[in-house]
Amino acid sequence: MKYLHLIRAALMRRKTRTVLTILSVLAAFLLFGLLDGVRVAFNSGGTLAGVDRLVVASRFSIIQSLPESLVNRVAAVPGVKLTTWANWFGGYYREQKNQMIIFAIGPDYFQAYPDYGVTPAMADALATTRTGVLAGKAVADRFGWKTGDKLPIMGSIFPNKSTGETTWTFDIVGVFQAPQAANRALEQQILLNWKYFDEANAYGGGQVGWIVAKVADPKHSAEIAQAIDALSANSDHETKTQTEQEFNLSFARQIGDIGLIVTAIIGAVFFTLMLLTGNTMAQAVRERIPELATLKTIGFTDAQVLALVFGESVLLILIGGLLGLALATLLMPIVTEASGGMIQLPPIGSRSWGMGIALMIAVGAIVGILPAWRAMRLRVVDALAGR
Repeated sequence: MKYLHLIRAALMRRKTRTVLTILSVLAAFLLFGLLDGVRVAFNSGGTLAGVDRLVVASRFSIIQSLPESLVNRVAAVPGVKLTTWANWFGGYYREQKNQMIIFAIGPDYFQAYPDYGVTPAMADALATTRTGVLAGKAVADRFGWKTGDKLPIMGSIFPNKSTGETTWTFDIVGVFQAPQAANRALEQQILLNWKYFDEANAYGGGQVGWIVAKVADPKHSAEIAQAIDALSANSDHETKTQTEQEFNLSFARQIGDIGLIVTAIIGAVFFTLMLLTGNTMAQAVRERIPELATLKTIGFTDAQVLALVFGESVLLILIGGLLGLALATLLMPIVTEASGGMIQLPPIGSRSWGMGIALMIAVGAIVGILPAWRAMRLRVVDALAGR
């Protein structure tokens, strides 16, 4: 701290260069903060991950369906107190850019998932209206839908056998709103009556996408999962039963190894950052060779000159890095809100801050060590002579 004013003066010697370098560091650590949030969000398995829910899906692929008859057999497994099921229904509204998240759901779905905030009246309306759908508030507000509207959806997977086309026309019987802010992503979904989907689906009926089993005691989930999988062992529809969190994680991994992708991006960003800041520090030291020689002449030791240049490098990275992480902290809730809950970025915690600060010091040390070493070994006579 004794020579902090000298470090500050060195940084302000070329204000434009310093500001641009700080902005580069800020951008790198802003990206680090946001991508680390993405990694944590994917690895958490999502906000909707009930500890008492097991998901029964095909062992071979999430896109391979299961026979509806398996539902009653799963329900009979000791420890299972409720079963329901769902199917993915791919489609878009008006234009392909308006891709919808649509599920055909079975009975008792909202007993298994109270997280949706669907009222009993809405659930009854869906069950009694053959072509009925429930729309989440976020997606309804986005397109101006309301209860009673007709909703044409262009199916991207399942054609409607009654029309021979991929266009499905539904009736909106309710708009639901998730009671908890953490579950706002659910409001991007559209839920339709599975019975209608099963009857009108041109690819055949009696098939479900996955089964949800609500267990009486989550402590016995592992044994219950084994018992469920034993029901279809050595059949053409073998299952893999997982907790909801594990199922969500396996679904996310179909995109790729998020941790590896994030690490690769951050690695490339920081490699570029080190080249940039390393060049900046080397240039700054070259410009100040006479000044450094003067400091040695008036009594500064080699170690003190090394510490000055080294401290300048670390401080430069720390300023930009702390600003970048602070900005990422502010942007996390804004991104979550702007996405309508689809992207649930967690706040930057102490672990991320600690990792970020350690990276700042490490980058500052790496880019500063060579210029600092050169300054320490500088001979006063050669420097003042311009050699």
